[in-house]
Amino acid sequence: MSGADRLSADAIAAADPQGMVGDILDQPAQLTDALWRVESAGVAQRDAPGGLFICGMGGSAIGGDLAAAAIGDRARAPVTTVRDYATPPWLGAGALALVASYSGETEETLACFEAAGLAGATRVALTTGGTLAERARAEEVPVIGVPSGMQPRAAVAYMTVAALECAALCGAAPSLRGEIEGAAGLLGELAAEWDPDGPADSEAKALAMSLAGALPVVHGAGLTRAPAQRWKTQLNENGKLAAFWSELSEADHNEVCGWEGGRALAPLAAVMLDDPAGPDVLRRRIELTAESIADAGAPVERVSARGETPVERVLSLVLLGDLVSAYLAVLAGVDPTPVPAIEGFKARLA
Repeated sequence: MSGADRLSADAIAAADPQGMVGDILDQPAQLTDALWRVESAGVAQRDAPGGLFICGMGGSAIGGDLAAAAIGDRARAPVTTVRDYATPPWLGAGALALVASYSGETEETLACFEAAGLAGATRVALTTGGTLAERARAEEVPVIGVPSGMQPRAAVAYMTVAALECAALCGAAPSLRGEIEGAAGLLGELAAEWDPDGPADSEAKALAMSLAGALPVVHGAGLTRAPAQRWKTQLNENGKLAAFWSELSEADHNEVCGWEGGRALAPLAAVMLDDPAGPDVLRRRIELTAESIADAGAPVERVSARGETPVERVLSLVLLGDLVSAYLAVLAGVDPTPVPAIEGFKARLA
């Protein structure tokens, strides 16, 4: 079967019976729905000089990182993601804690909900329901509802918008509602360009074909750091691949030494996420790092963010990476939706 046939619309539909690709392509609509859901939750506007803390794990946490990337140097107070059982000691009465768990049952997140309350922080819950929603309502904590029926990682637009809106409500950042609405329009155009009905040489399908059989290492810098992490985790969960991510310029101080030897052990491939509007010094780093990796004999894929605003550029990379990961699953003959390794691990913990 040719590469084009392996990623035809029919082939993708057959390999994706639970509709992960459809959930990914729904991100534009999720953005506008998320704005309504935050507004409907009645989260009070309140200055939080201690900043915003997004407490969560996995797909419920990455929205905090993506929001912080989109806010960038417009932040007025820290916007921090907490992936742990405990909140940091400096989270106190002057902070807002956005406690996010898609299922409402994530044990680390439930522990953070209690810890943030004991610390005197203002809290907001972000969930489909479960124990988190029950505890929040019992303590009169606002609950931002998220639609159920999808994998937690597929709710990334809801998680990101909630973090952006809460950052504005607590004074940690200006309102970026206009940028979110603009991103919904752009992502609608990109979804049409990259969807299963698109040509075999669309950017999403071409990247998947190039990375098939490789062990990807995704690099980000500045605004693209958080999207690089998202790519890595989606390659893990959707693609069922070992994959890693790295940040520039830190990688130039260590990782760059390992590519030649690493290529002898595994089919490493680099993906460089570039922000066309990023600082010249970081873009130069990306260029030189890509050259160094190529000199070590590894294939390198360059990916540029799309859009005029930071929110658009961050979310364009998320949409593309999510589709690439799902298309890689199709090429490998695996269903992108189920995650038996995670479910098995949770069962052993119980």
